[in-house]
Amino acid sequence: MEDVVIVGAGIAGLATAVALKRAGVEALVLEKSEGLRATGTALTLFPNAWVALDALGISQNLAPLYAPVKRGYITNLDTGEIQDVSFVASNGDPVGPRSVHRKALLNALADQLPINSIRFSSKLTAIETQEHEGSSISIIHMADGTVIKAKVLIGCDGMHSVVARWLGLAEPVYSGRSAVRGLSVFPQGHGLDNNVQQYLGLGRRAGFVPLNDKEIYWFFTCTSPAKGADMADEPEVIKREVIENYAKDLPPIYLDVVQHSNLSTLTWAPLMFRYPWHVVVGNLSKQNITVAGDAMHPMTPDLAQGGCSALEDAVVLGRHIGKSFIQNGRLVPKEMAVTIGKYVEERRWRVALLIAGSYLSGWVQQAGSGWGMKFLRDAIFYRFPPLGKGIIDALLPSFSRIERETGIYKYEAYAALVGIRVNSTSDWRRGFYTNLHWVLRGCKPLSTWVKMEELNQLSNTSIGIQ
Repeated sequence: MEDVVIVGAGIAGLATAVALKRAGVEALVLEKSEGLRATGTALTLFPNAWVALDALGISQNLAPLYAPVKRGYITNLDTGEIQDVSFVASNGDPVGPRSVHRKALLNALADQLPINSIRFSSKLTAIETQEHEGSSISIIHMADGTVIKAKVLIGCDGMHSVVARWLGLAEPVYSGRSAVRGLSVFPQGHGLDNNVQQYLGLGRRAGFVPLNDKEIYWFFTCTSPAKGADMADEPEVIKREVIENYAKDLPPIYLDVVQHSNLSTLTWAPLMFRYPWHVVVGNLSKQNITVAGDAMHPMTPDLAQGGCSALEDAVVLGRHIGKSFIQNGRLVPKEMAVTIGKYVEERRWRVALLIAGSYLSGWVQQAGSGWGMKFLRDAIFYRFPPLGKGIIDALLPSFSRIERETGIYKYEAYAALVGIRVNSTSDWRRGFYTNLHWVLRGCKPLSTWVKMEELNQLSNTSIGIQ
């Protein structure tokens, strides 16, 4: 019998396996593909993700390869006004997010695992539970006829998760928007500074950010019907559609980036999400079975928190299971329901608020050009600080180190990336938004609940962080 079986070798699955390994727990990862999945060319990792990667012991492998963003420029396509936001702390240190190759992140995680811990070409077909010595275990049926028994089953199998379906979670729904993503390559160098550029308005949101001196990650989202679904296997058509139709009036620099796209990296897909109330009241676990990452909380990319929150899930889940393992010297099946329940309750509201905030941010920015929506977006969402600050500060994690070093930076940087105009904020407002954040968040600071080294304090043995 396996101690832990993880379904899916994406970010959530591999990170969870690494978290468990660092606590001394062996996990078997089942992946239906023939190798590591590379869906999605790149992703942006905010400070909460880097705190989680620190806990997983791999941030030092990735950080030297990807420089933090120094500045952000947000162009209002309706007015032409440009907002300029610095991502540099008062002491001169860069504290912005970093965009990384998705495959590099997956490889960095996989490199931390034992050679045979990932089993490829392994498709899950059915799940059962069975009583074993007075507790529940999982019976996992594979497409090739193999049957695997596990004390714990964790579904990290993506948006259309088999495990989430077994738990009874509602299926994700279409947000009404679609996104094109790609990687552009400039063999001689693009010559751009490491700044993020975004263009908002007219039912569209577009942008790009350099990954290094020769590659740029770009995206384009729109409220048009998911026309790209018919072009999924035609990257040349996707590129032409963006340049000649959807983004034809965007600045030349953006069109040039799209023109340099590596066609093999282009994707056009509908933006899906799970209703936050289904996360709040839904079954995120049952006995010894739970979910993490997109299997739990698919969300739109408007706060860039999909991958970041998956890394959070992994560390929190690893902490809870690892704590039980260290206290007992092994995984005790009859304790797993309670252990997993603690993980679920710690994550439920956090990810539900992120789903809601991501959807709200995208909806306000791209929901149309009618007078009512323009008033909401331009006169209230962009220009009325309490609304924007309250929403974003409540939905994004608190980072005590960043707050100490940069003061109000935390809000300004995040708000800039989601398109909220930043005005000067007095100290009392800053305190109000911080308090609002804690009230709505209702859990411990990220800086404390991802520190896996606390596991070592639970045991005098060498089991724990390596």
